[in-house]
Amino acid sequence: MKKYLLSSFIVFITVVQLACTKASPSSETTTPIIEIKNGVDVPSGANDGVTFLNAGKSVLFNFYAPKKKTVSIIGDFNNWKTSTAYNLKNSKDGTRWWIQIDNLDPSIEYAYQYLIDDNIKVADPYTEKVLDPNHDYNIQNSTYPNLKTYPSSFTTGIVSTFYYNQPAYTWQVANFKRPEPKNLVVYELLVRDFVATHDYKTIKDTLNYFVRLGINAIELMPFNEFEGNESWGYNPNFYFAPDKYYGTKNDLKALIDACHQKGIAVIQDIVLNHSFSTSPMVQMYWTGQAPNSDNPWYNSAPTHPFNVGFQFNHESLATKNFTKNVLKWWMTEYHLDGFRFDLAKGFTQTNTGSDVNAWGNYDASRVAIWKDYNSYIKSIDPNFYVILENFASNKEEEELTSLGMMTWGNMSFNGQQATMGYNDSGGSWDLSGLFYNNRSLSNPYALVAYLESHDEERLQFKNAAYGNSSGNYNIKNLATGLKRNELGAVFMLAVPGPKMIWQFGERGYDVSINDGGRLSNKPPRWEYMSDVNRLALFNLYSKMIKLKIKNSVFTTTSFTYSLTSTFKSILLDGKEGTYVQVVGNFGVGNISKIVSFPITGIWTDQIDNSTINVNELNYSITLAPGEYHVYSNRNLIK
Repeated sequence: MKKYLLSSFIVFITVVQLACTKASPSSETTTPIIEIKNGVDVPSGANDGVTFLNAGKSVLFNFYAPKKKTVSIIGDFNNWKTSTAYNLKNSKDGTRWWIQIDNLDPSIEYAYQYLIDDNIKVADPYTEKVLDPNHDYNIQNSTYPNLKTYPSSFTTGIVSTFYYNQPAYTWQVANFKRPEPKNLVVYELLVRDFVATHDYKTIKDTLNYFVRLGINAIELMPFNEFEGNESWGYNPNFYFAPDKYYGTKNDLKALIDACHQKGIAVIQDIVLNHSFSTSPMVQMYWTGQAPNSDNPWYNSAPTHPFNVGFQFNHESLATKNFTKNVLKWWMTEYHLDGFRFDLAKGFTQTNTGSDVNAWGNYDASRVAIWKDYNSYIKSIDPNFYVILENFASNKEEEELTSLGMMTWGNMSFNGQQATMGYNDSGGSWDLSGLFYNNRSLSNPYALVAYLESHDEERLQFKNAAYGNSSGNYNIKNLATGLKRNELGAVFMLAVPGPKMIWQFGERGYDVSINDGGRLSNKPPRWEYMSDVNRLALFNLYSKMIKLKIKNSVFTTTSFTYSLTSTFKSILLDGKEGTYVQVVGNFGVGNISKIVSFPITGIWTDQIDNSTINVNELNYSITLAPGEYHVYSNRNLIK
């Protein structure tokens, strides 16, 4: 590596007071003090990326690029021309490069790139906004007004930007009280497909839909910059910038703020297992096919079988620091309430090759990584949701959830089998996995269980294509299939603990995940709400969600359940004399069953208000196929 040598002189610069409050994504809210003693090391108080000085008239750039020989900066401020005046200084340890540029106009948005070793041009990994020559032209002005024009006459590749006087957002909700995990009902959605306009502004105007449904949290699929525009977002390249295809950063903040005004928490689905090839951190150390072995952030080859893109090495100090900066930025700048970590099981350096089973075994090194990140997050916000898509051994999930983290509980296959009316060999329609204790977890509110997610086929598509039948009862029939979805929703939502709904499952969305290609656009089908049977499913979801959130009996840890046979039941003991008995027939023919009730008397179905007189504890019930009831000995809040 090359260092700048000061053999004939030493430059002394006295303390410089930063005369502004704006800074880069990793900045603190207070104004840092920069002290330069030898003109080589990065000034103390400088943040990664951009630090504004002198009310935006000067900018200090701080760039982490170990083992590089030279770094210079090009941009609007120097007409995109290289010169020695814009060569960055190298720190004593050779890892960082920095430069201060003066005489800037705070009211101008500047674009820039780093030029490394005279042959690699990259955007700043810490930028809040990028300009993309290949995809920005598809972004409509109504979605992102007055988007800065890409400097096509001067450069190529993705460029970064900075803007001191960018419009500020004024938050309306300063102290949002988040729903407790025990009451959490999360609605997962993809901005691109939830509304045809694929923007934050329209979703903000649609929030009353969520209020009617009753959910108290939304989980937005990845919205930091990803490759292209038409994506699920799991191909990230820039981690501090909201993707412009969905709108401006202030549109995103306004959506989050509006959710908080309506009592809805906002969870970010964040991807930190990997990056894709247009990430500057990938491009800086590149063999032509994979990251070099000296890349400070990434593995040259993945360590687990489900990896996509290029895998972060979360045992590397550089990756740990970068990840923590990313997490802090979104937590503090955007007032988020939680993260759902995609591919959390991939945060490992234990190489399991193509062995999926070995990958899921208890991994002490992975546990240590997650304990570290969880501890860091909770040091910033003790009540922040940390949700892992881990799918590892019960032992590992128990150790992580005992520290307050939550974990995804995929019950999609079993749910599909149950609503289709099939119990193939191995108890495939067993729904016991909805309960935390079935997975040997000690934290009753750590399992975010669901029957549908973005990764799974739709329940109603499966019902229509493969549903079971007997006589005149046919699950392939739309109305019957939708009633089967009601049956599944009742049992999922009755189980204590947090739950998740995948967008439009509440109205029986039946467009296959593979229609047009797995990752392709899917129409929102808002016209479904005018269908009487689909509206009935929505109303059932709404009733169950509101019952779950408003009544403490649905948070009890005292319960019994029988979920392995055709006749399924759940008994909840609220410990204050309130009981809930859920019963349902998942078969395709009538069934009679003796059900054990804890007390005799009148029990009321909290869904349709019908009643039964339980005159003895062992009470006989006959159910038609698909029939369900949510009985309680007391009228619950609705």
